[in-house]
Amino acid sequence: MLAVIAAVLFLISFLINAADISTNDVFTSVNIMLVGFILLSLHLAGAASWTKNRSSRRR
Repeated sequence: MLAVIAAVLFLISFLINAADISTNDVFTSVNIMLVGFILLSLHLAGAASWTKNRSSRRR
């Protein structure tokens, strides 16, 4: 799930950069891309894997 959100953020960042849309200082393409990298690194680190283990214990 985190990787999908990261991919969407990368797409938004690309569109902002490609269309040369001027945004405020918070929503620049670089900042959105950095948030995407954070989500991708959390996905690769297994940050959301505890939900699968928790649901399998209940069975």
